[in-house]
Amino acid sequence: MSLADEWAELLARRPAFQAALAPLGPVLDAWQSWSNARLGPLTCTAEHARRAWSRGETLLATAPPAIPADIVEPLLHPALDVLAGLEDTGDFIRAWDEGEIGPESLLPSAGRLGAAALPERCRLTQAAVAFLAVAGLRPVLSTYFSTCRSFVDDGLWDRGMCPCCGSPPGFADLVEDGRRQLVCYVCDTRWTFARLACPLCGHRESDDLVRLIAEGADEGYAISACRACRGYIKEIDRRARWSAGSPIVEDWGTPHLDLIAHRQQYWRPIPTLIQLRGSTV
Repeated sequence: MSLADEWAELLARRPAFQAALAPLGPVLDAWQSWSNARLGPLTCTAEHARRAWSRGETLLATAPPAIPADIVEPLLHPALDVLAGLEDTGDFIRAWDEGEIGPESLLPSAGRLGAAALPERCRLTQAAVAFLAVAGLRPVLSTYFSTCRSFVDDGLWDRGMCPCCGSPPGFADLVEDGRRQLVCYVCDTRWTFARLACPLCGHRESDDLVRLIAEGADEGYAISACRACRGYIKEIDRRARWSAGSPIVEDWGTPHLDLIAHRQQYWRPIPTLIQLRGSTV
């Protein structure tokens, strides 16, 4: 089942959110319809990947792709529509059209999405830049790293950023054997990470690690937050919610949980509509 199909099913289960979340549907539709023959998978051996990870390097840092701007533009259009009325995207669009910025400006680096100078250059918030990066790059980098994701074995990478592209995590899964797997929204890589550590800052003091556990109809969902950096990501315990869908669908489809974190002044590196709109959905 495609992400777009999962999204339609989730909205059918959560009719109260349909109107508020409708702008995200075209983003998923664009991912489903995207195709390109000019950017193939990275040629990478398991040995090369493991050497890079042993040095603390992501695969993107060792072999950045040359991404043509025109294959990203159909993916950015619906994302820019989501931001319309929320932020002034005029400078971003002008800079893109004039070739002053391009796909490389959105690439992750050391746990950050987008070039450090991009928010100021284009008068956008970091949340908007992160959203554009995910929307514009996911099918591209998912294809590029498609042959590399299987090399990520337990113990090879213990950092809170994606071993393939360097993006911050978007979500966490607690899988059947109790391991915590972080999920990259930019290239769809998963990797195991310590349960008693903040994936955003690495903090390990248990008194500062907060889990806000949902109950009732939302049993199995949780907010994993850190008082040290004030960051959070959402989690699903697949043992309690075995029928849950793909992480990004479950994440975008539960804005009420983000609202709880937002009201307690926690932040997240990859925004949902709560962060983009600033208050309520």
